[in-house]
Amino acid sequence: MESRPTIRFLTRPGCHLCVEARAGLQAILEERGATGRPPAQVREVDITADAELERLNFERIPVLIVGDEELPLATSVRAMRVFLERTLDGHLA
Repeated sequence: MESRPTIRFLTRPGCHLCVEARAGLQAILEERGATGRPPAQVREVDITADAELERLNFERIPVLIVGDEELPLATSVRAMRVFLERTLDGHLA
């Protein structure tokens, strides 16, 4: 069985941008599913649980990571959609 790709979603409690990004990401994933594109799983990562992760990403969250690719300050639904098309579907942005 083929495994689903993982989207790491870096966030922290109290981050209003993260709440908005989470809603946008959910909408994009639902849209992808409705159009038959391959599903992905989301692994939400609280950066406050790791001091080094928090130091490196505090001013960049929300961050989407697929493989070695990152989208820092993932606040635009359009930017998130393009990023996921490129990283999950292999389309050039």
